[in-house]
Amino acid sequence: MSAPRAVCVDFGSTFTKAALVDLATGDLLATASHPTTLPDAAGHGDVLDGYDACVAALVEQDPRAGDADVLACSSAGGGLRIAVVGNEELVTAEAGRRVALSSGGKVVLVLSGGLDADRLAALRAAEPDVVLLVGGTDGGNAEVLEGDAAFLAAVPWPGPVVVAGNVESQPVVAGLLAASGTPHVLADNVVPRIGVLAPDSARRAIREIFLSHVIGGKHLSSRTDSRGRSFTDMVRGATPDVVLTGVELLARGADDEHPGAGDVVVVDVGGATTDVHSVVELDPEDSGLAREVVATTPVTRTVEGDLGMRWSAVSTVEAAGRADLADAAARRRARPDLLPDDAPDPAAEREADLEIAAAAVRIALERHAGRSKVVVSPEGRVVERSGKDLREVDLLVGSGGVLRHNGPDAVRRVLAPSTGDAFEGGWQLPRDPAVVVDRDYVLAAAGLLAEEHPVTAHRLVRHLADRRR
Repeated sequence: MSAPRAVCVDFGSTFTKAALVDLATGDLLATASHPTTLPDAAGHGDVLDGYDACVAALVEQDPRAGDADVLACSSAGGGLRIAVVGNEELVTAEAGRRVALSSGGKVVLVLSGGLDADRLAALRAAEPDVVLLVGGTDGGNAEVLEGDAAFLAAVPWPGPVVVAGNVESQPVVAGLLAASGTPHVLADNVVPRIGVLAPDSARRAIREIFLSHVIGGKHLSSRTDSRGRSFTDMVRGATPDVVLTGVELLARGADDEHPGAGDVVVVDVGGATTDVHSVVELDPEDSGLAREVVATTPVTRTVEGDLGMRWSAVSTVEAAGRADLADAAARRRARPDLLPDDAPDPAAEREADLEIAAAAVRIALERHAGRSKVVVSPEGRVVERSGKDLREVDLLVGSGGVLRHNGPDAVRRVLAPSTGDAFEGGWQLPRDPAVVVDRDYVLAAAGLLAEEHPVTAHRLVRHLADRRR
């Protein structure tokens, strides 16, 4: 009897990617991709059309793909859009923003200070899939959180809402939302006390909402595949959330017999955004941002919406101060489908791609990592840190088409400028990490398999770690 297999699918915003995985060995047996097929304005088309093309390509490589189980994640149709509503801009609202990002969402709006007519108009204009309602430490201020819940109930807000504020207010908030018919899920407080960020419960609640309300609500599919499986049956989570699970597995391992690779940072350069995922063991003696606002956490994701290779190319070169790349960036924004090999001067376009990618990687990592500086305090001269210290990261993983489709020299040109031992401004960037590119997109597949097949998922990411240079 042959070993069981699974098809892991990422319904991406641009491409749908699929991989056939041997569940016994963790080997990749076949891979395929196809442009994501979204319904048009008239409702023609279906996200499963591109999926069918991927499965057909897998079957050509390995006929066993035709009857394999399917696990999927999705960022199609705009992904998971989250609006955060909190008490204070610098505490609970900021905590909610970080939790939303780590949950795989695109944060489309952050509001604080209490809802009113103007803020409601902004909330409606942002068109979030989920509202993350936070506020107050446990046992602390309840006025704003309960007032926001009452405001949403009176509208009434169509939902869904994840409530992750002062736990003592949960009965009141839940009662208000239930009475108005607003779909909601209760989670533990993201800021149970000042200086502590607790994202796990809210992250699980957002995933639950995504699966139960968001996926079907986007109306990306109205049919089933050849085996009767619907799009909503297949999807297990938002793609960035699933990828972050894969990064956690790569860093920490599955158990004592299947260890992790150590501290890991992943930078994914896309056409519109550059995402950074990190799993880093924190120094308990160095709480950094926790002294000022909200504690940093070992597992972190940031999304830079102004850094990218195509739609965001212009803002990338502006942020980098690279006026020499302005024309190349403008061409990319005007033609997001531009491929260097199809351009009049392929060599020049490939060069521009590498320069823009290197700028996006560097700026995204700087924003994720923060910096250290020497300040004078009553205790004397001390080092004050902000953000996530990545200096001792063991493994730097690059992702994105510009890295996957180019050779080692190009990869070094894109990633090496963001590593080293000395950076002006005190940026806490990786000093001497091993470097690898996720050419086969295994982090998403591993994240999909991690819950039900942790050893298989670990073997899959170990293949990635073992390719480090």
